[in-house]
Order: sequence, then structure tokens, then C-alpha cells
Amino acid sequence: MIKQELEKLKYPIGQFDCPTNISPQQIEGWISILEHFPNRLENLVKNLSDDQLDTPYRPDGWTVRQVVHHLSDSHHHSYARFKWTLTEDKPVIKAYYEDRWAELFDTKSAPIDMSLLHLKAIHAKLVYLLKGLSDDDLNKCFIHPETQSEVVLKKNVGIYAWHSNHHYAHIENLMKRNNWI
Repeated sequence: MIKQELEKLKYPIGQFDCPTNISPQQIEGWISILEHFPNRLENLVKNLSDDQLDTPYRPDGWTVRQVVHHLSDSHHHSYARFKWTLTEDKPVIKAYYEDRWAELFDTKSAPIDMSLLHLKAIHAKLVYLLKGLSDDDLNKCFIHPETQSEVVLKKNVGIYAWHSNHHYAHIENLMKRNNWI
């Protein structure tokens, strides 16, 4: 597989490109993506067999099952990062080794229903929180320990909307390539 093909499999919707000036309309659009994502994902994967769930979306990539569990883990972390940022002054957030989490036995073997339910709950809480934030709240930031960079909450809304669509596309593209849909 050539590098360009692999890159397209890794980033089917491209990498996150944050606008310089994030408008209230942009934030509303991102919140809408987050609000509808759990149901969209569930509808996409609900009829997959265990063999299909255990199929990697790309060479050396995670399986569909791992992606679903990763989404639950990652978005749980994101919710905590929003809460820390709203209640602390520029907190240094806790990073985690998502690649190691993806290799844990539960991520590789557990039914996806638990993560789909968790995504519904965490997204309901996150969306409720986001819809009530002021512009001042959205301009608060946390510090990511790997890069020592400040991440503004309004950008983080976009990152997780992108992250939702990014992994959705991984699964959907695999399903199309394999004629599962």
C-alpha cells in the first residue's frame, strides 16, 4: 500500500483544521455533531457481527470494536477536561496512552453495547454542559502535557466533533469497502 493510500485510510476526512476565528455558529454546528453522534454511530454498527467488529479498518489499525471502545474512553477524558478547565485555572490535563488502552483485553473483546451506552450518556452530559457555556467559559483553556500548549475550550469542542466524524468515517469506509452496507 502506498503512503498516500494509507494516509487516506488514517485520515479519511483530513486532519482537524481549526478556523482562526471560531464563530458562535461554528460552535453550534460542532455541538450538534456531538449531540447526534452516539445515535449515528449506533445505527452504523448495530448490525455488525463479531467477525466484522473484529476487522481492522486499515492495515495495522484498530478493529471496529477497538474504535468504538476508544471513542467511549476518549470522549470520557474530554468531558473531564472540560470540567477541569471550567473549575481550575489553566489545569494541566491528564494525558493517556490511547494505544495501550486499545490493547487492553476489554477493548479487544468486550461487547460494544457498553461503550455505545456510555457514549450516549457522556455526550448527553457534555452537550448539556456545552450549551450552557458563555463565551468567557469557552475561552478558558487547559494545558496539554505532551505539547505544553494551551487548548482553548471552544477549539476542543471542534476537536471532538472532528474526532467523532473521523472515527465514524473509519468504520463507514471499511463497511463500504467490504460491501457491508
